[in-house]
Amino acid sequence: MIKKTDITWCPGCGNYAIRDVLEKVLHELPIPRKDIAFTSGIGQAAKMPQYLEVNYFNGLHGRSLPLAVGIKLARPDLTVVSYSGDGCLYGEGGNHFIHAIRRRLDLTIITSDNQIYGLTKGQSSPTTDFGVKNALDPRGNENIPLNPLSLAINMGAPFVARGYAGDKDHLGGIIREAILFKGTAVVDILQPCVSFNNINTYQWYHKRVFKVDNTPADRYEAMKLAEQWGDKIPIGIIYRDDKAECRELAKIFREPLTEADIREHLAMKCVMMR
Repeated sequence: MIKKTDITWCPGCGNYAIRDVLEKVLHELPIPRKDIAFTSGIGQAAKMPQYLEVNYFNGLHGRSLPLAVGIKLARPDLTVVSYSGDGCLYGEGGNHFIHAIRRRLDLTIITSDNQIYGLTKGQSSPTTDFGVKNALDPRGNENIPLNPLSLAINMGAPFVARGYAGDKDHLGGIIREAILFKGTAVVDILQPCVSFNNINTYQWYHKRVFKVDNTPADRYEAMKLAEQWGDKIPIGIIYRDDKAECRELAKIFREPLTEADIREHLAMKCVMMR
């Protein structure tokens, strides 16, 4: 567990609201705090676990998911949450994002998505809209933006959602459902950056976001919903499949690897790496 420390986000940063939501959710979860582990990479969002009363491992840029997978394999009994920003998880960590979903582990992947690299002063990130201008893209971003929701659904994630830092109650419900979900849960959080992103502001989102009342049970319908962006942006649980198979690590390992003779488990190494 950690002690309270000074928060170094800019005044008005959307991460403050997300932190409040996470602290409330962690307090209300029917899971002892000692049985929850967070991982993160590098960036403004990746500082999040440092500002929560929770066990965490703050690793390298783009590498929060390998840490989360490793912890889950070693301690299947823990509730593991990977938390970082859009640059960290979708950029440098994009490959890990894809393959963590393929492994079908019981993980929660939460991304604070401000559509820029906030720690390094506002460069275009994987989710920056096409044509957006900034200090390093004075002519406008020429890359097609990544849609993390449709990517997650396409790769087989059974729980895919989008939250918004400007609606804390709604966001809290999403995060709680994601953490309690049995399987890989992906939550992308729209998080305004008040210092470096003067386009995707709170006002901009307030005019566009709408809540999903009925979560599609069909993947293709969910993909259509996930692809909506611009004048109308859906927030809520975009896709959920409670029947999806989750890899049961307890059936593979007789006890946590931290308590086992590792030689007995070498034969399983190739199985878990597939």
